[in-house]
Amino acid sequence: MNAQPLAKSNPSPQTPQLPQASPASIGLSPARLKAMSDAFKREIDKGTTPGVTMLVARRGQIGFFEAFGKQNPALDAPMTRDSIFRIFSMTKPLVSLGIMQLVEDGHLLLNDPLAKYIPEFADQRVGIERNGALELALPARAITIQDLLRHTSGLSYEITGTGMVQRLYAKSGARDRTITNAQHASIVAKLPLMCQPGAEWNYSRATDILGRIIEVISGKTLSAYLTERILAPLQMTETAFHAGAENAHRLAEPFATDPWTGDKVALFNMLEKPVMESGGGGLVSTTMDYARFCQMLLNGGELDGTRIIGRKTLHFMASNHLDPKVKVESHLLPPGHGFGLGFAVRTHDGMAPFAGSTGQFFWSGMAGTFFWIDPQEDLFAVFMSQGPGQREHFRTLVRSLVYAAVE
Repeated sequence: MNAQPLAKSNPSPQTPQLPQASPASIGLSPARLKAMSDAFKREIDKGTTPGVTMLVARRGQIGFFEAFGKQNPALDAPMTRDSIFRIFSMTKPLVSLGIMQLVEDGHLLLNDPLAKYIPEFADQRVGIERNGALELALPARAITIQDLLRHTSGLSYEITGTGMVQRLYAKSGARDRTITNAQHASIVAKLPLMCQPGAEWNYSRATDILGRIIEVISGKTLSAYLTERILAPLQMTETAFHAGAENAHRLAEPFATDPWTGDKVALFNMLEKPVMESGGGGLVSTTMDYARFCQMLLNGGELDGTRIIGRKTLHFMASNHLDPKVKVESHLLPPGHGFGLGFAVRTHDGMAPFAGSTGQFFWSGMAGTFFWIDPQEDLFAVFMSQGPGQREHFRTLVRSLVYAAVE
């Protein structure tokens, strides 16, 4: 299989482009960027992924933005720079930012109990596995908004393990895209917690619950709030909970079966408007749209003269919020990393199996999308693909490739 040539289509005219510069003028090695392109082409030739996009910006300008391979392996159309992707958990940073806007506006406090906004959570219990049975215990303290933001609430995901609580999640119907955010919160509130609030870092449906809190406080749907407060001000015109039918020719798709395991790959239909607007993983977007969000983050909360969040608030979000006593057993937080309010945060230059800088923050999506912000190097990167089984491979690969190019 041959790598498809770079598609030179421009981002949608509705999405303003960020400034561009020659790589060398912003401290990026042209030779190393070519090596990065070659690496992506090799992966495509090997059948690892149908196609990818990669954007690297430094000092306020884009130095690399390319598309490789096929947009859809079932079709001949090449991947383009304006292809549309399911970004799954890269939705979480936007919703977390939305919550912090409400904190800045004085509508809630981080140490407020979750039950203050969704009373059904007041009766939640902690599940303890003992002798093959699930015992229920009273929580030692209430879940707070800060717990939800940093994933120390005790809530879970059905996809993170096979424990008894996670199996209850799998049977609960929480993944149903035809329920409302209110109905989803009600389902989760009836499920046991994985652990005592604050005791462990457990990746979870917490950000979906934060999306519901935004609805409760604002009186608007989550999509309406995000559009009004984040997407429209940043001119992220192609980020939403579904793609319009007119964009059917721009949708990036995965292989029908995983190239490494042979398992069937099933992702949601981007053209289908869901009832549940999942704050944890429901958005679709383009590379340039998400780059505008990243540039705002790198700028300390503003873009093109429009402030989205306060500089000190954003610094607080991008700081590690995990006490050393918090138990962390997850590949999602590599060695030398902690977690802030919506982002993973690098706490050590070493320890992780890839290069980086202390203080950089990032997150990724289940289908293969990934971004990171490096304030030390005045750099951000956005990688987009639709290959769930290869996401860990590419998250490590792209970091190595990009940092090799930093001069």
